Amino acid sequence: MANDGRIDAYIEQQADFARPILTWLRARVHAGCPDVEEGIKWGIPAFGHKGRRLAHMAAFKRHATFGFSYREQLATGREGEAMGQFGRITALDELPGAAAIEAMVREAVALIDAGQSPKRAARPPRPEAEIPAILVEALARDPVAAANFDGFSPSCRREYCEWIGEAKRDATREKRLAEAMGWIREGKKRSWKYERP
Repeated sequence: MANDGRIDAYIEQQADFARPILTWLRARVHAGCPDVEEGIKWGIPAFGHKGRRLAHMAAFKRHATFGFSYREQLATGREGEAMGQFGRITALDELPGAAAIEAMVREAVALIDAGQSPKRAARPPRPEAEIPAILVEALARDPVAAANFDGFSPSCRREYCEWIGEAKRDATREKRLAEAMGWIREGKKRSWKYERP
């Protein structure tokens, strides 16, 4: 597969320390997957195989990053240090050798060929939103609205709580509360205007 000129341009625009890192990583991806598909996704170089995302790389002011779409399956132990799976890369000697990177590329290709989807770590559920006192008082005075509010999903309740709670001025808060109480009484979610009929 031919190189994408946009990636050449991206690499050329980066800091002196980053250019050799990005060039080397790109060569490792091509060695591990000779028919790799190159492109720019979300403003950074991205690599694919059979139309599926394989890996990506990026450069910043003081570091570069590289990671696989199959982050959980190809864990390095450095996830979370920076975007990608190899932390903040500032020099080539911070990366595993060519053979190791190419083996990981081949493993990612095998996962794509097997039809597996990238696994993602489950996020813990968000805690229940704190209900602003002004909304608590209004709901206590309106049993219909209170019953509807209690029947909403946690995310729907959170939207109302945050919308009212974020108001900086008392007048804005009162106006939002009045609107919210009307919608809640009717059983409408905060974003009801944007829902499809």
